[in-house]
Amino acid sequence: MADGPGSSPGVPSKRPKITKDKIVPDTGSSEPTAPFFTRKLRKAAVGTSCDIRLRVSVGGFPKATLTWYHNNEPLPPSEAQDAGGLWIRDCRVSDAGLYTCMATNELGEASCSAVLAIMDLGEGNHNPNGMTLFSTGSFNHIFF
Repeated sequence: MADGPGSSPGVPSKRPKITKDKIVPDTGSSEPTAPFFTRKLRKAAVGTSCDIRLRVSVGGFPKATLTWYHNNEPLPPSEAQDAGGLWIRDCRVSDAGLYTCMATNELGEASCSAVLAIMDLGEGNHNPNGMTLFSTGSFNHIFF
């Protein structure tokens, strides 16, 4: 790799990040851009009574407003939601499902989704295999 003038050897020049379909703009710019995710939701599994944070990172200018959905139903705004993600505290089996984060500003919107599995590992579990079964739309999911 050739080094440009004034660059340090072995340090790549600063370039925009490239995703599958587009170049992601530099987040330090104040140039107006539609929202984009620099960190998308990831699937996760957690036991009942545990806390979990579904983390995202969003770029774009002006700053995007985040809206959260659980199984395609909007979640009411709360202190559990912030610019870095969504806290789910004292998880219950009913918290399992598909979570979606929608980032919106006046130039556009972006969304990402992931499945959260909740495992009831307590004694007296009515499910002897420790599995959680839930439905998101037309898909059934089984997690061990």
